[in-house]
Order: sequence, then structure tokens, then C-alpha cells
Amino acid sequence: MHRRSFIGGVLSGLLCDPAFAADPVAAMQETPLLADRVKSGTLPPVAQRIPGQPRIVRRFAGDDGPGRQGGQLDMLISSARETSLMTVYSYTRLIVYDDRFKLHPDILESYDASEGRAFTFTLRAGHKWSDGHPFTTEDFRFFWEDVANNRELSPSGPSIELLVDDQPPRVEIVDERTIRYSWQRPNPYFIESQARAAPLFLFRPAHYLKKLHAKYTDPGEIARRARGGELAGSWVQIFRRADAMYSNDNVDLPSLNSWIATTASPARRFLFVRNPFYHRVDEAGRQLPYVDRVVFTMAAANLIPAKARLGESDLQPRYLNMRDYTFLKKSTKSSGAEVRLWEFGSGSQVALYPNLNANDAQWRGLFRDARFRRALSMAIDREELNQVAFIGLATPSNNTIMSRSVLFRPEYATKWAQHDPAAANRLLDEIGLTRRGRDGIRLLPDGRSAIMIVESQREQTEEADVLQLIADHWKRIGIKIHVKPQTLENFRLRNLSGEALMMAYGGVVTAVPTPNTSPREFAPTMRGGLQWPQWGLFVESNGKQGEKCDLEPACRLLAYVEEWENSIDEDGRRIAWEKILQTNTDEVFSIGTVNGVRQPVVVGPKVRNVPKEGYYAWDPGGYIGLYQPDTFWVAP
Repeated sequence: MHRRSFIGGVLSGLLCDPAFAADPVAAMQETPLLADRVKSGTLPPVAQRIPGQPRIVRRFAGDDGPGRQGGQLDMLISSARETSLMTVYSYTRLIVYDDRFKLHPDILESYDASEGRAFTFTLRAGHKWSDGHPFTTEDFRFFWEDVANNRELSPSGPSIELLVDDQPPRVEIVDERTIRYSWQRPNPYFIESQARAAPLFLFRPAHYLKKLHAKYTDPGEIARRARGGELAGSWVQIFRRADAMYSNDNVDLPSLNSWIATTASPARRFLFVRNPFYHRVDEAGRQLPYVDRVVFTMAAANLIPAKARLGESDLQPRYLNMRDYTFLKKSTKSSGAEVRLWEFGSGSQVALYPNLNANDAQWRGLFRDARFRRALSMAIDREELNQVAFIGLATPSNNTIMSRSVLFRPEYATKWAQHDPAAANRLLDEIGLTRRGRDGIRLLPDGRSAIMIVESQREQTEEADVLQLIADHWKRIGIKIHVKPQTLENFRLRNLSGEALMMAYGGVVTAVPTPNTSPREFAPTMRGGLQWPQWGLFVESNGKQGEKCDLEPACRLLAYVEEWENSIDEDGRRIAWEKILQTNTDEVFSIGTVNGVRQPVVVGPKVRNVPKEGYYAWDPGGYIGLYQPDTFWVAP
């Protein structure tokens, strides 16, 4: 059995070991914002609000160390749906990544993993929901029995991460703090699913949601209590609206997050206030989060850079781009704010995906020839792209993992990515594309000019610049492209239907994997894989839709994913990952350009503990969530 309790040692990441809890807990200081409520008796003292073994933070992402409690952070959003960002930013999970991409218990006190197929979770004694109700394994039982396995609430049954060979786990409630999940074979997706930006929640506030569940409350009574009364819909509809763990738009739903929602939609300004029962504290005995309030104010996305420049946001990572950097930087002398450049997490800022399932037989045949894909890759002058579109701050690379990953090897980034138009021309000649038209464009075997439509969904200036440069590079080897913008819906439909030949889009999202990270994005396992949508759909639908993979190197990737899934330890998963990455490198199933592009983050003059440098990505870490915003603080 592999023990991951971490009691008695210091974590290498941002969160530190519960074994050091004695002194901080003994020295707990009452939070100033809550002192009057404690004095009046409407709120218990802080020592009674936190778990017996809270999560103690001893290291901080920024350079400003332990902070002061109080103050407010203002941030800008563009849609009311972005209340979910508070769930993402809070990054309060059963298990979390630290800043070195290692997994550690967070809400959990500890967890055990045995043979990759049995997992025992231990909760923190005395942990409470934001309304003060105990957080126990009853919240897990309720989710498993009454939500995940309720045919009305979950018609498709439990989530795929909870199935191995289509079989659900055995779920055992050992006691009010201990729960065990086990399968007959390894389930490598289970732990990783808990640390995502959008996690697979295994629990619900049972004491609240039971009032809206037909098993526990009469459906007529549920309808009468619901907002809208008898017109609110069925109990299932009412329950689903209230069950907003991720979307965070139900102000009545108890939470474990650092800040809790207080503003119901519709609104233009959303207020989140500190959770009095939050489970993290600092080493001086101060309960986190440091900041009392976070305010999300809505603004048009295209106006957010200007508003951030004017100081209307204390912390603004979203809706900013490198093209805004100079504009933002000019305002810092007067505003006192800083513009920090974090590394954007993507395998390639812009990648090209030849559709291996394209309807056009001539192009499909070329796309399935590795020599053609390699030729297109070698024809691109990535250094020119970097200088022209990204002011030299990016890194030329294939569409692959980034150097921050423990799995990274330099050849993953460079093989077939060196600018060598002569070699590219030789490969195209070798394939048989030796004839050219008067305009210098090669001719396909059927006599048509080798002109491709590259379909693009994004309208960012930098992407248009990159595609124009690539068009020039490819024209020099006799391949011509036209870029055609599409709506996102058409973009996906045309790709899946095979009408589209090549897609331009962002690179792999799984840019900094560990051996325990799912490698499914690198194989034809889902319809969203732009280079092999029909093969992915076949796997995703269990053979009911799509086409079965019939290209040997791509089929090999599916076997490697299965090898990863069946591995019982990290060493086995690492070996499978290496095979997957090497195959993608050799075969060039997608064509990368550059990665490591910088993401501007505006930090107000009074905001402390925000890292000078950081990694900005959806997963792992939820954008700024990786660096624990509950430890950011506001100077007086």
C-alpha cells in the first residue's frame, strides 16, 4: 500500500503538513471581520470553526510572506456565467496540485492508494460547510446513492471516471470521516479527476439538498418552497438548478470554498465574502483567506484591458493578451500597478490539425502519410513566427508538452520542427508530388492544385498573423492555403463531418503532465481530437458511432493509453506516457508553432503575494488557483 498522508514531513509545494498544526491552532487569532458576530454569539469562535487539523500554509507563492486579514479584491468578468471562476480560483479540492505539479490532500486530511484500484479517503475532524453544518462522509454517500445513481438526476449513471470496464466502484462508508472506493482493476483517472480546475465532485451538502430531493421530501412541498412556486418545474429541475457546486450561482448552496457567493443572478456586480469555516490557516494562526471580499464586475470583454489599465481591477489575468502588454505597461507609472508576464500553458499557441478523416480521398491519403505531415512541419520558420507575432518571448516547438513537465524531452519539441524547406521539398517529391502548375503550386495526383482551406475559429490578431506567415512558408514548397474563419459550431461540425481539411486551433491542453495525468488527449479517444474526430467518436461512443481507427501508428496510441490505464504504479504509467509522446513526435499528427507565450497579469499596487512569474493554464491549477489566491492580501 502506498501511503500519502504526509504527516510528519514538510510538503515541497505551497501547502504544508498538518503535523505542524499544534502551534498555529493554539495561537489562533479571531478574524477582524467576524469578531462582532463572534462577540454577539451568532458565530462560534475561530478555534471552533476550523477542523481539528486544519491545512496550515507555511510557504507562499509570492514574495510577501504571511499577510494581513481584511480588504477587498476587485476583478473584471464579461459574463454572469463566470461566477464559476470563483470555484476555479479558490481551488479548494479533495486533492490539489502544488506549484510543482505534485498532488497533495487539501480538503482531505489524507488518502491511501493501493495497487491503483483501491482508494481510502480520510476527512478532517470538525470540518464544516460554510453554514456551519458538519462535513462528513454522509455528504459522499448522498452524492453516490442519491445523485450519481438516481436515474432521474443522472440518466446516464455515474461519470466515466468512476467506471472501470463499465463497472462502478464499490463504495464503503467506513465511518463519518472515512470512505473507500475500489475497483477490480486500476482506475488511474480517479485521483487526477479530483484536482482538476473543474473537478469531479464526489460529495454534496446533503443537509441542504435533501430538502429538494424526492427521496427525502414530498415533491409537492419541494415545488411550493422553490423560487417560482408551482411554476418552478419538477423536483428534478429544481434540484439541478440548486446543485451548483461548480457554477457557483446558487447563493443558498453551502460551500467549502474560500469565498462564498452572496449575489444572485441576474446582476452586474457579484460579491463573494470569506467563508467563516474555511479549513486553511497560516502559521501565525490566522484563518484564510486573507481578503474579506472579492467582487466580480461585468464589463465587455474588449474593454477589460482598458479598464484594467485605469485601475478598475486589482487583479486581472483574464481577457488580456500580449498585444495589450505595451498598452498596459504604459499606465503602470501613474497607477502603481504591475504587469507580470506568466507562461501560458498550451502545447502550441497555434497548432494545425490535418484531418485524417477528411472526405476528400486525395487529401486524406496525403494527410495519412507521415512524410507529408513532416514536410509541412519543417517548412515552417518558427523563429520568424516568434519574432513577428510574439515579440521573441515564445519558444519554437512542436505541439507537445512543455519543459515544465517531468516527462519532457527536448526532442519532443524539436524533431521535425527545424526550419528546413529543402528537406521538406525532398519529402514532397518522394511522395510523388513532383508536378507543379504555372504558379509553382504542386499538383495532386488527380491534377488539382494543392490548395487547402485551413479553417479557423479564433479571430485573434496573433493567430491571423501566424497563419499568414505559414501560408508564405508553405507556398515556398508548393502548397497553398486559404484561411476561412468559422463559428465554433460550424468549426466542430465541419471537422467531425469530414468536410474540413485542416483546422487551426490552440495546442494540447495537457501541457504539463505528470505520469499520473490522463494521456487521452494525445490519442484518438474523443471526438474533440481535431486530427482524428471520427476515430475519437468511435472510442467515445463504444463503437456505436464514428469509424474504427485504421492507421497503425494512431491505433498504437490507443494501445499505449490502455497500457497506461492498466499500470498499477507510477513507473508503469511513465513508460506508457513516453511511448505516447514519442509516437506523436515521430508521426507529427498535429503541427505546432510556438509555446511558452506570455500571459499578462495586472496586479494592483496594494495586492501582495501574487507571484512575479507563474504558469497560467486551465489545467493543472485553474489559472491563478495554482498559487492559492486565499493567501493573496491587500496592504493598507
